[in-house]
Amino acid sequence: MTSHPGIVVTSLTWNLFHGRDDPPSGSARHADAKRSLLDEFATVLDGLPWDIALLQEAPPRWLAPLGRRCRAHGALALTSRNELPFLRAAIADRFPDLIKSNEGGSNMVLVRAPATIEAVERHTLARKPERRTLLLASLALPGVHRIAVANVHLSVPSTGQGEGELLAAAELAVRFAGDDPLILGGDLNLRPVQHAHAFAEAKRRFGLAAPTAPRAIDHLLVRGLEVVQAPHALEPEAREVKAPDGRLLRLSDHAPVAGVFGVR
Repeated sequence: MTSHPGIVVTSLTWNLFHGRDDPPSGSARHADAKRSLLDEFATVLDGLPWDIALLQEAPPRWLAPLGRRCRAHGALALTSRNELPFLRAAIADRFPDLIKSNEGGSNMVLVRAPATIEAVERHTLARKPERRTLLLASLALPGVHRIAVANVHLSVPSTGQGEGELLAAAELAVRFAGDDPLILGGDLNLRPVQHAHAFAEAKRRFGLAAPTAPRAIDHLLVRGLEVVQAPHALEPEAREVKAPDGRLLRLSDHAPVAGVFGVR
């Protein structure tokens, strides 16, 4: 990886499941936490190798503490259910499995030095049945290099809106990026095996390729970058930590997806 003649960046996308764990059904080795897991998510995220992290279903109040723990700075775009944030946060910290997604959510971009965020845009892609927001950030890399990133969580397939939202997000992201390389990632809620047309159009019209895997819904699509290591889902163990009783906590119902890209 380090032999690439340009700059190499590792990008990660992860749906945080509103800060909850997801123990495998029937497993005696895994605990089921009924409390805030900010510290556990911060520990896992800090231990993963990345320069750019795209997070979805992230509790908005977690931006600053995650940034501190991961030695990163970032930006967020609020998504849905964020009215009365202090009340929602208080309930979520005590009863996360009760409030679930009603805790409120956001899309986040975290960036580790030496990269810096120079500009941010937010665009609403859908308002119903839930608000879907595209977060765009322009990053400065060492030297004269720049890269744009786009983070999004698209509507679920049952709405029939996901394909249109993907292409709308791609158009906005390409316009924002201009001539700079682009990473568009997140929980797209689209499986290439079922939505081949949407991914084909994203490549044909906007140069964005390639999906993670045929049945994956979390993707890192890129334009103008060399794929050094193709995006791939990390093993379940990568998002597990020990609970106080010695059992394991498996964080989120999504695996992080990571890829390594060369910038010339």
